[in-house]
Amino acid sequence: MKKKLLIKYVDVDICQQELLVLKAVQLEVHSGEFVYLLGKVGSGKSSLLKSIYHELPILTGMAGVLNYDLRDIRPNEVPFLRRKIGIVFQDFQLLTDRTVNQNLDFVLRATGWKDKETIDEQIASVLGQVGMSNKGYKMPHQLSGGEQQRIVIARALLNSPEIILADEPTGNLDPQTGKELVELLYNIRLSGTTVIVATHNLAWVEKFPGRIIRLEDEKLREVTNAVSIEKTVVREAVVVENLVVEPEPVKPEDIIN
Repeated sequence: MKKKLLIKYVDVDICQQELLVLKAVQLEVHSGEFVYLLGKVGSGKSSLLKSIYHELPILTGMAGVLNYDLRDIRPNEVPFLRRKIGIVFQDFQLLTDRTVNQNLDFVLRATGWKDKETIDEQIASVLGQVGMSNKGYKMPHQLSGGEQQRIVIARALLNSPEIILADEPTGNLDPQTGKELVELLYNIRLSGTTVIVATHNLAWVEKFPGRIIRLEDEKLREVTNAVSIEKTVVREAVVVENLVVEPEPVKPEDIIN
């Protein structure tokens, strides 16, 4: 069966404000693919993901995502595009003053769901998919980092998306928990959902084979296998001495927009 073309970029430049991040991007992604975006910090992985759900506007080239022309998309169409895309953030972005069930209920109601019984069934379904069926009553702070990330994946699945975008989903997790989360995402793609994972961790590429796209020097380059990637690429961390940055509280509008 022919796979559906979900994303097509031709000669696309991606900018952060006035800074060119990626130039002349050529990209096609089809249904059911598991795609790694590999690159060091600052290589443009997050910018590329943001362009897909129209957080960053595209001003040059041709860009199509899920039958939307991103050069021509109207503001009132953007929420409908985003309902077809599940987003997994590294920093979770759960509403800290609500339980797991209330977090998920909020997203469903904000995206047009009204019937309480149907909402409850969908919440139970996605929590079951991520192995968190018995955690719905808990507050986010009562969960481990790995459990919170599972809830974030459940949230991404709520509207049965065609694409899941995961931006460094294991960045705040220990190696074993990270492996379990990538395995969960890897299995989700078996249902036909396309999963795109931005990472600079080569271990996942070796354990869970997929399509590899390398971001380097403002360009995208397809890599045929993990062996051809330079083994000098390692997980990077930015350390700022004597500085503690508290995360900003998440507002409801940040979750649904």
